Amino acid sequence: MKNFLIPCALLLTFLAATPAQAQRKSKSKSKSKTESAAATITADSRVQPLFGGLSATQAEQALGATYLGNIQKSFASRAEASDFFTTKGFEYLNEGQVDTATYRLNLAWVLNPKNPLPYRGLGVIASQQPTPDASIDLLNQALALAPNDNQALGDLGSLYLMRYEQTKKKKDLTTSTEFLNKALAADSTNAAAWQQLARIYYIQEDYAKAWNAVHQGQKYSVASIDFNFISELIAKQPDPQGTFK
Repeated sequence: MKNFLIPCALLLTFLAATPAQAQRKSKSKSKSKTESAAATITADSRVQPLFGGLSATQAEQALGATYLGNIQKSFASRAEASDFFTTKGFEYLNEGQVDTATYRLNLAWVLNPKNPLPYRGLGVIASQQPTPDASIDLLNQALALAPNDNQALGDLGSLYLMRYEQTKKKKDLTTSTEFLNKALAADSTNAAAWQQLARIYYIQEDYAKAWNAVHQGQKYSVASIDFNFISELIAKQPDPQGTFK
């Protein structure tokens, strides 16, 4: 199974979405997983993560055996079909075609609910919502299936940091730190995780560590740098290496 490296960078882009994007609310709570199996998929819910909050069984029944059977004819197994739609979903997500990406990832999930990647992609999409709670839930489901996925770990670290900025609860900041450190333990080249860790050090007023984290991330990806954050950090302490002025 492919290990997509796109989401962490995409997540940071989504977290900085325009107000119009950020206010696009999911109706995931409008459908409970305990509802009757006669759930339906509407034009609206088909482009929401997990078809608006359906269980995999409900979604499969709503799509219909004929529809899913026709899809499966082109593949050796449901798992292979899930991998295909996962790949397409991430491609569309990378191109900014969010609705199309969501539907492809939803199909990938229904075809194989044990595939962690659709949950991760849908978690990135859900980060457009005003609060990160739905995104955190989806990323946790991905992590339950792939505990060492450094991208999911890094994304969760970013999301808990986002939640801390909304709640100011120390627990969220601690959880963010833990996930980011786990992500870097799994892959020390995760540049986005380094930059998010720099933000945490900034919040803790440990500016020397913040600069070190910035430079660590810079080594692996210059694109990971948020120059607005760099300006804020410079105002607190000049760059010890003199790279940023």
